[in-house]
Amino acid sequence: MFEIGSLRISWRELLDIGLVAFIFYRVILLVRGTRAVSVIYGLVLLLVVYYLSGEFGLFTLNWLLANFLGSIFLVVIILFQRDVRKALSQVGAGGLWRRSKAGEDVVNQLASALLGMAEKRVGALVVIEKNVPLGDVVDRGVKLSARISRDLLLTIFFPDSPLHDGAVIISGDEILAAGCILPLAVGVERAQNLGTRHRAALGITEETDAVAVVVSEESGRISVAAGGEMTASLDEVRLKRVLKRAWEK
Repeated sequence: MFEIGSLRISWRELLDIGLVAFIFYRVILLVRGTRAVSVIYGLVLLLVVYYLSGEFGLFTLNWLLANFLGSIFLVVIILFQRDVRKALSQVGAGGLWRRSKAGEDVVNQLASALLGMAEKRVGALVVIEKNVPLGDVVDRGVKLSARISRDLLLTIFFPDSPLHDGAVIISGDEILAAGCILPLAVGVERAQNLGTRHRAALGITEETDAVAVVVSEESGRISVAAGGEMTASLDEVRLKRVLKRAWEK
């Protein structure tokens, strides 16, 4: 039992307060910088309107908002289904799943392959698995379980190869699978002007913590997607820096 003036707090109450504070802190970190923030602002505004409608006797509006907010948990799950799935997968993966790190040679092999394909304008999509396992994506492709090499990647993405149009999934220093089908980013204005590979890169990074690297078949530019955001036109130095960070975090 802790005493602060006339206030007495037990260790259970302190633990309860600490856990709630930690949960709110993690939720803020998960939604920060995502489209979920604007929806949360809208829900807060509805709560304010609901309170004011009760204070000023606007009974019809108050009744409508009361019925709507009564199903708030269902509304949140529907609105944030992708964000909730990503959050739960990250919580489940954190601390339990640990990928093996790649050495300098693996980074150089991957960078060399991507730069070579960019020079010849060969389209490619490479996804680097991090803490969230991509087993369901791997199962939809052709399993390889082969060590990363420049020649193998160039062979996979050769235009006449049957695996050319799919994504390659990498974990540690190993190519898990090729020809994998990824979820496409939808409902995002910037995604409407992108090709299928770029939308797939955004889609997989919205749902997981993976990093996706895309080589454009039209322009030969190399782009990287992480956290549902895309950075375009990477040169050799920036590409290698991005790849190293992908294995470090």
